[in-house]
Amino acid sequence: MRKYLTEYLRALEAKLADPDADIDYAELEQSHLIMIGFMQHERLVHFLVTILFALGFFITLAVYLLGEMVMLLPLLLLILGLLVPYIAHYYFLENSVQKMYHLHDEIHARRLRQTAGASAQ
Repeated sequence: MRKYLTEYLRALEAKLADPDADIDYAELEQSHLIMIGFMQHERLVHFLVTILFALGFFITLAVYLLGEMVMLLPLLLLILGLLVPYIAHYYFLENSVQKMYHLHDEIHARRLRQTAGASAQ
């Protein structure tokens, strides 16, 4: 997912940066809104999984500390080993979706200018 989203954002930014590109901003805005919806769903799923792993970590930590159960230490380390990459991936998704919102604002503004320019002619 990281590679897919990074390539999508890079291609979109390159398209917007090209002054000679003939872009239908209305169509681009619609397709970008669909992509934002996909990424919001992906972000929500990863948020829920991250929360569940964090909950599992803290519950296991509490049982380990209160019950002095040394056999839970490998489980605790395993959950922590999975939690850290989930947090990093969620952080990437969150920042990428925020970037997508800003790109949408730019596309929307260009669409309005394009529509105003077409109706003025």
